[in-house]
Amino acid sequence: MQVRRWQVGVGGGLVLLMMWGCARTHLALDSQSAPAAGWATGVVYHDRNGNAVRDAREPGVPHVCVSNGREVVQTDASGRYRLPVDDDTILFVIKPRGWRPVVDDNHISRGYYIHKPHGSPAFEYPGVPPTGPLPASVDFALYPQDEPQRFRAIIMGDSQVTNAKEVAYLAHDIIEELAGVEAAFGMTLGDLVNNNLAMYDDLIATVAQAGKTWYHVSGNHDENYDAPADRQALETYQRHFGPPYYAFDYGPVHFLVLDDVVWEQKSPQREKAGYYAGLGEKQMEFVRNDLSGVPRDRLVVLTMHIPLRELREAEREQLFALLADRLHTLSLSGHYHHALHDFLAAEQGWHSREPHHHMVVVTSCGCWWGGVPDEVGIPHATMRDGVPNGYLIATFDGHKYSFEFKAARRPADYQMQIFAPERVARADAAGTEVVVNVFAGGPRSVVHMRVGDGGEWLTLQPARRPDPYYVRLKEAEKSAEYLQAHRLPKEVECLHLWAGHLPAGLPTGTTTIHVRTTDMFGQTYEARRVITIE
Repeated sequence: MQVRRWQVGVGGGLVLLMMWGCARTHLALDSQSAPAAGWATGVVYHDRNGNAVRDAREPGVPHVCVSNGREVVQTDASGRYRLPVDDDTILFVIKPRGWRPVVDDNHISRGYYIHKPHGSPAFEYPGVPPTGPLPASVDFALYPQDEPQRFRAIIMGDSQVTNAKEVAYLAHDIIEELAGVEAAFGMTLGDLVNNNLAMYDDLIATVAQAGKTWYHVSGNHDENYDAPADRQALETYQRHFGPPYYAFDYGPVHFLVLDDVVWEQKSPQREKAGYYAGLGEKQMEFVRNDLSGVPRDRLVVLTMHIPLRELREAEREQLFALLADRLHTLSLSGHYHHALHDFLAAEQGWHSREPHHHMVVVTSCGCWWGGVPDEVGIPHATMRDGVPNGYLIATFDGHKYSFEFKAARRPADYQMQIFAPERVARADAAGTEVVVNVFAGGPRSVVHMRVGDGGEWLTLQPARRPDPYYVRLKEAEKSAEYLQAHRLPKEVECLHLWAGHLPAGLPTGTTTIHVRTTDMFGQTYEARRVITIE
């Protein structure tokens, strides 16, 4: 894949730049000569004819933010900007509300320019080819689009495909149904592939079939593992997706896409190569500069791969300090392969009045495409907490938001699983436990149960333990030799189980357990399980 360039000359005059959060800076540009070494200049413009080249009478767009991954500047009244660069810089537009950058045939935003004159180092998986000298003007096309106050987005955790077979699983299990989901855009929260970076092209072409602009987050399995240091660890990712961290506005919401994986090669100080959760000084400065221009009452959504609580304490508190005066924040991640509503408070360094809501999102690959293949050959891929693989549909409305869980190839109302015996002796009914796994449940969910149509609604209590169905699946694998290649990972404690006991005095015969749950957004779901009282 070649990175598209846009080059035009720059007219004369004085360029006015506004650095977010600092005093206005006036910089004179001599437009009759090439830019000074170490500086990029260009224009963000309205591409009226859609050819991604700035033609005559195509005006610049003022007040658009452009970044080099550290500094953030705003275009002047003519759409011009100026930023420092080195020989490893990605310039990108922070998409403003009501506009979109160039989107390629695979629905990936290309509102960036990679400046690597000598290209990426020679790694196992190729990175960015040499881009040559910096153009005299690095210009970015924008196109107006309608962005309502209320919109939906598809958010899914790790797709984590290893080979063509798993790309096909993703296609048939997830992507085919997404083509019919109304949403402004989609996003995958890292671990797009499973170490085999050669699968990026197939993955991109497959996700494109959903027919929506798609944003990507980098994960620990998206790294160049032969890179000597973190700075070079996403060369192949950059070749395919551009900047590893960036920001964009959609409607009234500001999204910050972070790279929170730090790669370290084996060294005298490190026993073996590996990664940890971190942002680094340069990215933190970008976050600071970006947020300083975002209104305080705007909803800010941070997306990343590794959950926020995994950041080292000092860095997490530094990030939280940048968010401290914000009225509305949310963060999303993948990585765990189990679902979790995490509410971060003072113990984690969050000192605002309300806890910060962090959602660990269901993975599209479930448990790494593991488990028994079904009748069409797709593994059930149940996650380690008993939740089916799938995705979230997020609804944003001003500073408010809500989530709907969607299990892959299941009805929209499949939101929980009830675990209870098939047959219960009447004398034992009062001691028989019913366990409910509410797939997208959290500490603010409430769950009730009744038996029969006229039974009393009973409140179920949270129960932290492994999901009983998942434990049963693990037991079944012990006698299935052919499953060796599809073994499920070890179960984890499920944080969205509720349990209670059947009431005493149930009459004999076949009846139905009814379960009703209401989540933190006021959404109510119901499920049923038929049992027999003997």
